[in-house]
Amino acid sequence: MKHLTRQARAEGRRLGFVPTMGALHEGHLSLVRAAQRECGPVVVSIFVNPLQFGPGEDYDRYPRTFEQDRMLLEQAGVEILFAPTVEELYPPGFATTVTVGGHAERLEGRSRPGHFRGVATVVTKLLLIVQPEVAYFGRKDAQQARLVQQLVRDLHLDTEIVVCPIVREPDGLACSSRNRYLQGEERRAATILYRALDAVRERFEAGERDAGRLRERLLAVLATEPRARLDYAEIVDADRFEPVPVITGPALVLLAVWIGSTRLIDNLEIARRDGRLVAVL
Repeated sequence: MKHLTRQARAEGRRLGFVPTMGALHEGHLSLVRAAQRECGPVVVSIFVNPLQFGPGEDYDRYPRTFEQDRMLLEQAGVEILFAPTVEELYPPGFATTVTVGGHAERLEGRSRPGHFRGVATVVTKLLLIVQPEVAYFGRKDAQQARLVQQLVRDLHLDTEIVVCPIVREPDGLACSSRNRYLQGEERRAATILYRALDAVRERFEAGERDAGRLRERLLAVLATEPRARLDYAEIVDADRFEPVPVITGPALVLLAVWIGSTRLIDNLEIARRDGRLVAVL
């Protein structure tokens, strides 16, 4: 991989990078297409990172579909697939990890202790190995994307981070590799995340800016689904991920919900477009 990176740079090519844990879906492929529009060659990595899974989480059962993923990437015209083993990225004696403070200690960081340390460590290693000009992340993992932006800035890494829109199934469920766990009624129930966020979007577009009342609406819709078990539901500043009382600038409505044994996350973005705030699912 390092040899290919040096070769691409010597040829003056703009290297794009899409890091994944495999079990690819349309969300991943949308990142690939975004990279292909701006870069060439494009590198996609597949690595199920053990450091970002806590005790009792789904590392062992996380879907691993390498051959199917490889064919999808070939069909999509991806030039380089980088699929290191655990032993290659974390060899015997490995003892260095990367810790990001601040907002990484809230929300996902609070619910999954050690998760963001694992994310920051593997992303740092991958960026140093691949050395892309641009790396592409999805907005579904909004806090992770913000963490990676912070990491790149703080460590002076020469990579631009591009955050791309959420891609959804026809019924609104955000594309996720963990959707494969959902069967039957659980799959139907999982759409409650989208329906709750959409209800907040409607209230926001009708003029509501009080975060407390918007959160009440969010929780009220979630409560209509008996299979949904709330982890967190927060409305935060889009930069610092701190709760806001009133939405006056860019913000995120963040959800983490258990449907049976499957934990799903989703969000609604409040963004400034053409001088006004708009809600984006």
